[in-house]
Amino acid sequence: MLDSFLVRAALAGLGVALAAAPLGCFVVWRRMAYFGDATAHASILGVALALSFNMSVLAGVLVVALIMATTVSSLSGRGYAMDTMLGVMAHSAIAFGLVAVSFLEGVRIDLMAYLFGDILAVGRVDLAVIWGGAVLVLALMSWRWQQLLAATVSPDLAHASGIDPRREQLILTVSLAVVVAVAIKVVGVLLIAALLVIPAAAARPLSQTPERMAVIAAAIGAVSALAGLYLAYNFDTPTGPTIVCVAASVFAVTSLLGLKRG
Repeated sequence: MLDSFLVRAALAGLGVALAAAPLGCFVVWRRMAYFGDATAHASILGVALALSFNMSVLAGVLVVALIMATTVSSLSGRGYAMDTMLGVMAHSAIAFGLVAVSFLEGVRIDLMAYLFGDILAVGRVDLAVIWGGAVLVLALMSWRWQQLLAATVSPDLAHASGIDPRREQLILTVSLAVVVAVAIKVVGVLLIAALLVIPAAAARPLSQTPERMAVIAAAIGAVSALAGLYLAYNFDTPTGPTIVCVAASVFAVTSLLGLKRG
């Protein structure tokens, strides 16, 4: 069954959608959309470093994404506003990454595949990495769900209940870095944040509880991945952007439903 590139692509899209859904809900609740963007942009630098030192691209992306996320978290509130730090770090990281790639000698690199994804080229090893990362993120989210919710609603009340908000922030940071690392093959650096934010935002008008929002976000992400793959294959459009277009269309529909309900 895995011999078909379409089956591998569909499974890869489902894996990323399931991993991104609960994490995307916290990104929306905490207003961290630009935080995800900054972490994703930094992964281009990870690609360049991985190719320079003949190491796994996944390892390079994961390390750089973790460094970016922890750096922004630790520096925010120390003289600069969060959005300022994110703007500086995000654009600096992608700029340094693109410059570093240009210095690689004897290495042919398809930048478009890293920027916008190449889900149709997903192999068996890529599939194992994507689902391994998805299982890890889902396990972390399930294990710390109530603590993460408490820290999101009120850090002060969470601290009074014996929950360390900074530890929960670190768990979110690690999860975000893992999702970025495994999703780069599916939607690319520039669209990873969209796959995190749009399904969660689309699920919000349809949800009464946090758990229901996470489940609906996962369903929307999965449908977007499969429908986007189908449309891209039949109409010869870029797969990653097509997946995001489907998710954006679902968001428009659910937003209109939310407005209609008042």
